[in-house]
This record gives sequence, structure tokens and C-alpha cells, in this order.
Amino acid sequence: MEASLGANLRYFTRRNRNTLLTFALFVVVFVLVNTLTTGTFGYYDLATMVSTGATLALAAMGQTFVILIGGFDLSAGATISLVNVTVASLMTDGIANQILVGLVGIAVGGCVGAFNGFFIAVLRMQPIVVTLATLFIVQGAALLVRATPGGYVAQSFMDFLSGAAIPGILPSSLVVIAVALLVWYFVRNSRFGTAIYAVGSDEGAATAAGVRARRVKFFTYILGGCFYGAAGVFLSAQSGGSDPLVGEPMLLQIFAAVVLGGTMLGGGRGGLIGSVIGAYLLMMFVNVLLIFNLPAFLSPIADGVVLILAVLLGSLGSKGALLDNLAEIGRQLAGTRIRRGTASRGGFALPAAPKGGRPRIGWLDRNGDDLKSALPSYVTFVLLVIATWIYFGALTPAYIRSLLVLSCFLGILAFGQATVVLTGGLDLSLPWAITLCGAIFASLANGQDVALLWSVPAVLACGIAIGIVNGIGIAVVGLPPIVMTLAANGILQGITLFYTQGSPSGFTPPSLKWLTAGEWGGLTPVIWFFLIFVVVATFVLSSSYLGRRIYAVGNGPQVAHLSGINVRTTLISAYAISGLCAAIVGILLIGFNGAASLALGDEYLLPSIAVVVAGGVLITGGRGHYLGVIGGVLLLIALQILIGGTMLPDAVRGIIFGFVMLGALMALQQRRPT
Repeated sequence: MEASLGANLRYFTRRNRNTLLTFALFVVVFVLVNTLTTGTFGYYDLATMVSTGATLALAAMGQTFVILIGGFDLSAGATISLVNVTVASLMTDGIANQILVGLVGIAVGGCVGAFNGFFIAVLRMQPIVVTLATLFIVQGAALLVRATPGGYVAQSFMDFLSGAAIPGILPSSLVVIAVALLVWYFVRNSRFGTAIYAVGSDEGAATAAGVRARRVKFFTYILGGCFYGAAGVFLSAQSGGSDPLVGEPMLLQIFAAVVLGGTMLGGGRGGLIGSVIGAYLLMMFVNVLLIFNLPAFLSPIADGVVLILAVLLGSLGSKGALLDNLAEIGRQLAGTRIRRGTASRGGFALPAAPKGGRPRIGWLDRNGDDLKSALPSYVTFVLLVIATWIYFGALTPAYIRSLLVLSCFLGILAFGQATVVLTGGLDLSLPWAITLCGAIFASLANGQDVALLWSVPAVLACGIAIGIVNGIGIAVVGLPPIVMTLAANGILQGITLFYTQGSPSGFTPPSLKWLTAGEWGGLTPVIWFFLIFVVVATFVLSSSYLGRRIYAVGNGPQVAHLSGINVRTTLISAYAISGLCAAIVGILLIGFNGAASLALGDEYLLPSIAVVVAGGVLITGGRGHYLGVIGGVLLLIALQILIGGTMLPDAVRGIIFGFVMLGALMALQQRRPT
């Protein structure tokens, strides 16, 4: 009996090690916070703590469902924003109305989950790209519902959810969390809950065992969306109003809370209780910052670092990549690697070409599939230009100039994103990489042409360094690309806020202003620069040794390694290129806008991915051509100009871009492998 109990305890401890460690850390931080603050911990402190972290806890619970089945949901924060503005726009003082609006808020979240589930589970498309597109669609919808903060939330509704269930004893927010965990208890112990873990652990085996994996995935996304809806409803009750962008900064915290709670990225292991503990641990970290009067910019840095450390902690003791990579790097540094001639860097050598030489393959034969994938973007671009011609009556020189100049910025950035996507990755750190590089350049140059001699190289080096750090985190440490670059985006945000102190300084040197707004040879000079860039970029991807390695890694890292390709170096190089492109765009945008701003890179994340997908690049890597990406760039910029010339609100742009990405994915049938 005692032996059986001990075995069960050891199994429970091993199975929930990360959750138990997170709980222990929460206790330590909780004791530290209460030791450093005056007074004793009472009901008011309990109510404040539980209420402050409840929104994040509910959102993390929804994300946990999605991750348990092996998914990923980037639309969680936007869904919370949409529910928040919906609740604040529909609510009145009537009790029946408040109940109905609360249920509508949860249903809105469920509908977003169903939208994601349809494309991911039914059409078998990539969760990351689908939910990224949904993020912008839902964000645009939230801005359409209410473009500015405001709205009305009844006091009775606020008291019911964020007040006191039993005055002086039990906060209502604690009841909300308890009800959510009760829902999890019933789901976890149902056949559906068992199916969630089965699909997340091994979808193929689960299907062979009779589990309807697609149905399980679909309803899991709906369930996760309902929890996001509950988070939005509670946030409305807590704040007493609405903000269409309130959920935007929550995304990084949501993933950090889930991973801190012991849920493994990739699915099949974890639970909602750990995510709740992780959410409140993050809130305690915020309290530590407040107690020590530390600046606010440390918050996104802390969230990013915590996410990275949590993923690393979860990989220890398992077959994580970090220890394996470090061991292999050590063997290579020790000289155990066979030298070129019998083997190549990072693996075995490619077989030597026959003496008679390789048979020559025509350019069309090599790139026929890429051309077929890229052709729809160019055809659609021509149709958009014709539609613009009909709508405006003529294609003016100003239209052509705007089309080409705006295409330069996105086209350069898209080369970096395409390089990363071709390796099977994704770079979500671009928005704040652009902003940081732009802010550094503006402050160093500060309107002086002579300062370009050191400011441009310094900023380019900064961009490359950002990419190298991302690449090391992915290729050496073994972090998933989306985790590393999402965390890096938060860290870069904090660094930017620290560097600028919330207000970027400096302005554009005259020569850079001429480059982006002057005229030379009948065109804006930046267009000539971009044409040279396209030639060089096309050569790098299509004809250089690095380009061939990038395609090989995207088609299969293991096969590439056995073929003599150093996969780690290739991945780091790809992300370094992405960082370099972000730095170039940051510099050019300073020239175009005249000065730096904290919103410099905000509008470039989704377009950089959308043009890559629309240009025929396979989102899982290994296939595509940069010239196809240029077609996607022209298509999206032409669409943007056409939208700008209509009376449609700016929020519609994100919605249309999101649907363009989903449409391109469906048209090219870039789905997850079975």
C-alpha cells in the first residue's frame, strides 16, 4: 500500500514537475512581496490580487486548450478586445440585458474560435498563419465596433463579477476562476478531454484509435475562444469601459503564463490549473516592479525573458534540443568533425559530382512550380490596377510613384521574412526591430548627412545582431521560432522604450530625405535602390550557396544535415538577413516619415507574411521564389492604395489583409502535412 502510494506520488511529481515548481516560485514571490510591503495580507489584498490576474488567467486557460491539441492561437488578445468593446457597446442597466450581453460576449469568443477551427481543423491549414490573419481581422472588427475607448458597463454587472460574492470574505473574481476550473474538471474527465490529450500527443495514433481528430480540434478552438470571451467579459466588468486595443499587449503574457504553468508547446501535456498559477505568478512579478519602483519598460522585457526561460525549463529532462546542440557544438569545436573532402560542416559531405558534370536543367524547369504559384499574385495585381483605373478615372503619376515607393519598404522587409519562412520558420519580432533600429538611427544621425557614415553601419549591425540572437535561440537553444521571435518582440519593445524614454528624438538627414522623396532619372531614388536590392536578393536565394542551403533546410533539416549542410549556421544566417532587412526598412522609414515614432513598425508584421504567402512561398518552408514575393508586394500595396482612396475606415485594411492571406493559403493549398 505504502509502496503504491509512493509510486503514485513520484509519478504525480514527475508528471507535474513544472507546475509544482511554478507554484513554489509563486509562493516565494508572494512571501517576498508581502514581506516588503507594509501591513498584513487581508481581504482587500486578496480581492485585488485575484481580480487583477483573473483576465489573464482566463485567457491563459483558453490558450491552454489550444496548445494541448498541438495548436497555437495568436488571436487571443484581439478576441478579448473585440468582446470588450462589444460588451461595452451593448450593455444597459437592465438585468436581463446584462445577462444576455455577458453570454453574447462569451459567444463572440466562441465564434472566433470556430472561425479558427474551421480553417485549421477542417481545411488543415497552418495554425500560426491562420490565427495571425484572424488577429488582424478581429482587431479590425474591434475598431469598427468602437474606434476609441469608451462605452458603458453597468455598475451591477461590475459588482457581480469583480465585486464581493460574500462581503469581506469571498471576492467574486475568485468565484469566477473557481467556476472556470470546475468547467475544466468536467472537460478533463470526459471523453472529449481524453481525446484532447490523445490528439495533442499523437494525432495519427489518436485517429487510428478511433478519435475524430478534426472534430476534436474544431471544438477545442471553440472552447478556447469561449474562455477568451469570458476574459473579455470579466475585463469589461473590471474596467467599467472598453478599449479596442486593450488585448494587444496581453498576447506575450498569455503564452508566458501557459508555459510557466507546465503546458508543453506541441501538445499532449499540461493543464489549466498550472496556467492559472502561471498567470498569477506573472502578476506578482509586476508587483515586484512596482514595489521597487522600477520603470514600466521592464515589464515587456520580463515577459519575454520569462517566456524563454519557461520553455527552456520545460525542455530540461526531456529530449530538448539545447543539450544536444551544445554537445554537438562541443564535439565540433574539439575537432571531432571530419574535415571537408570527406565530410562537410555540421554533417556528412555531399557526394562529388560525376566527372562528366551535372546535366544542365533549364531555368523554367527549375522554377516552373514557383512561377505557377507566383502567377496568381501578378494577375490579381493587374486586375487591381485596372479596378483602380476605373474607380479613379486615370492612373496618375502620383499613383504610380506611391505604388512603387511603398513597395520598396515592404519588398525589402518581405525578403527577410521570406528567407526565414523558406527555412520553415517565422519572424514575429519585425515590428519592434524596425522601431528600435529607426529610433537608434534617428538619434545618431539627427539630421546630419555626415553622421550617415557611422549611423547607418551601426544600425545595420544592430539589425543583424537582433537576427543572430533570434537565430541562436532557435538553432542552438532549440526554441520554437514563434516563441523566440514573439519573446524577442517584447524584449525589443522594452529596449526601445528604455532607449527613447518613451519619446524618440532626432530627424532625417537631407540626403536620406532625397533618397525617399526626391527624384533621379524620372523616379524616386529609393526605387532604383530597391531594383538593385531585388537583383542581389534574387541571386542570394536562387544562385548562392547560402540560398541553396536555405531551401534544403526548409525541405528537411535532418536530410539537410546528413547532406553536409550546417543547419544551425544556415538558420542563424536566415534570421540575420531578416534582422538586416528590418534595419534597412527602419532607416528608410525615417527618411520617408521625417522622424522616428514608437509606431514605426506596427503596420508591417501581417503584410510581411501576407506578401510572402500570396507570392507563392510555402509557409512550411522549402519552396518559393523572391520574384513571386514581389508580386505579392505589388498586390498588397495596390490593394492598400485602393482602400485608401475609398471611404472605408482604416480598420477595414487589416480585415482585408487577413482575408487576403487566408485566401492565398487556400488557393495555393498550403496546408499542414498529414
